[in-house]
Amino acid sequence: MATIVVFLMTCVALVALILIKPSLTVHGKTVNIYYFPPLIGAALLIVMGEISLVEVFEGLTADSEINPIKILVLFLSMTLMSVFLDSVGFFRFLASYVLGHAKASQKSLFFWIYTIVAVLTVFTSNDIIVLTFTPFICYFAHNAKIDALPYLICEFVAANTWSMVLMIGNPTNIYLMTGTGVSFLQYTLTMLIPTVFAGIVSFVMLRLIFAKQLKKPLVAVCESVRIEDKTLVYLALAHLSLCIVLMAVSSYISLPMWLISFGSCISLFVCAAVILLLRKQGFAKIKDTFSHAPYEIIPFIISMFILVLALGKTGITEKLAAMLAGGDTIIGYGVASFFGANLINNIPMSVLFSSLSETLVGTEKLAALYASVVGSNLGAFFTPVGALAGIMWTAMLKRQGEKLSFAGFIKYGADVSVPTMAAAIAGLELILH
Repeated sequence: MATIVVFLMTCVALVALILIKPSLTVHGKTVNIYYFPPLIGAALLIVMGEISLVEVFEGLTADSEINPIKILVLFLSMTLMSVFLDSVGFFRFLASYVLGHAKASQKSLFFWIYTIVAVLTVFTSNDIIVLTFTPFICYFAHNAKIDALPYLICEFVAANTWSMVLMIGNPTNIYLMTGTGVSFLQYTLTMLIPTVFAGIVSFVMLRLIFAKQLKKPLVAVCESVRIEDKTLVYLALAHLSLCIVLMAVSSYISLPMWLISFGSCISLFVCAAVILLLRKQGFAKIKDTFSHAPYEIIPFIISMFILVLALGKTGITEKLAAMLAGGDTIIGYGVASFFGANLINNIPMSVLFSSLSETLVGTEKLAALYASVVGSNLGAFFTPVGALAGIMWTAMLKRQGEKLSFAGFIKYGADVSVPTMAAAIAGLELILH
């Protein structure tokens, strides 16, 4: 009983902190604190004896793909490569190029922003793309004297829709699917149709919602941004591309994905360091990359893993799984994960739903996990609580002077996410059944 109380209190405190103050400013630097409730909750359970340190250690070091340490290595490795691409100006260049060349109309600009964000998200990280493109969209909209909100909502929806298509697109995908034995390629082939269905519906809904705003003319364009160090950009793109290719064939070459991503990351930074050393330019770009990595996700995921590990000992996960049994697995887990992400955030939800799926076997288990992937991604733009990307994005909008209230977020989020979710579930039903 104590474990359940602590878990519920942790979830309530987590959501409250996300809504009220997810970060603090210390000496001019923003520090995220949203992971404090799970960290405190996990520590309480250990102190209270609800779960032992031995059990925690065994869970964290288990020889399985769902090991949270391996998942964190995979996610952080991919993130660091994406952040390095950002630090050498690649994403800023693309944002500037798109904003500067979509001159014909706002409708054209809207289409190209959605498209470039979708494509980049597939191969990098939804969080990085959103946080990189947001300042450029705000700057361009101010210059062109147009409303930035349609484009900001557009990029956020595109990033969190197309992050479903690859296993590395979202840490929730990684956590839910790496322990299933499903290969990188098999995952992509399964999720391609649901993602395309969701992508089409989300774009159509966005165009309908913002039809009036997009009729207004453009009166200015964004200043061009040049890539100053093409060598480092090509180096990073080569490593990222090779990493994705190796992941796609990882099941055939008997190499785990976490090891491929870690090796690619190490190779990239060693090569970059050698180039910078030979040029005698210093390591500012590498230092900048490591200083902007989302390290707070480490205590967040590990703490939530401990909480769910303790929750499993109470038998509550079996009861929750029983509540989802009996109906259509895809619809049940899809809808439950969608709303669950907006109750406790999509990463804790994914940890919990991974445990719930353990009561299932074979194709039913896979169906439940694929559906949970859909819910964890699309739930991100229903409310700001849905994903860490939403938390960071809404905070950035405030710093940019853009007004988007919690109610305003839900207004747009509900209009887009519900039909998009229905389309993705229909696509998944089509593929799996």
